[in-house]
Amino acid sequence: MIEVRPGGRRRIDRVLAPDYTAGVEQRPLDEVRALRDETAQEETDLSYLRRLLHARIDIVKAEQQRRVEGSGASVVDRLVSILSENAVGPATGLGRYQTMEPSRAEAHRRHVEALVSDVDLSDVASLSDEKLDQARQAFVAEEASVSARRREVQTVMDRLNAEIAGRYQRGSASVDELLANERTPATRSKRGMKAPFLNSEFRNGPFQT
Repeated sequence: MIEVRPGGRRRIDRVLAPDYTAGVEQRPLDEVRALRDETAQEETDLSYLRRLLHARIDIVKAEQQRRVEGSGASVVDRLVSILSENAVGPATGLGRYQTMEPSRAEAHRRHVEALVSDVDLSDVASLSDEKLDQARQAFVAEEASVSARRREVQTVMDRLNAEIAGRYQRGSASVDELLANERTPATRSKRGMKAPFLNSEFRNGPFQT
């Protein structure tokens, strides 16, 4: 389960702390953007973890269905396509477009692999029915926990995006200033941007279409 530790040092602990957005209306725009970007990175990581879990759920369900139907086709032959469909590429949904990459991909893989001991999905046909069901239940429960935390993080990000959007609407933030900052290499490097216009103002914020 994805736990949030009060006062913890992990990014999710910070983002979901009750005071994370406290006084955001009075903070400088750069600080609000920094909070929003940190929140967006946490959402990206949770989305990646969620896709890893979806892939494993699909593998287990496919093997269980194969046994029910008595099919001789091997689920192992579909592993590449199942994993590719679920765990590769940016996640989309809820009108969001992610431009960030997960920051802890390998750690997320290890976390998922450790959820069920002695389960090798590359040889899923060798697992007992009981082991398969235990794996499915573990993956489904973890996916529910990750999804719940992801929704909480999205709520925080929506709050921050709304504040940024409000400043543009009120005229206290300037699009020209944003574009000027985007053209500055040092600014893009500091924010981890690969090119102008990738700032989430243009994806998930006030300029979202």
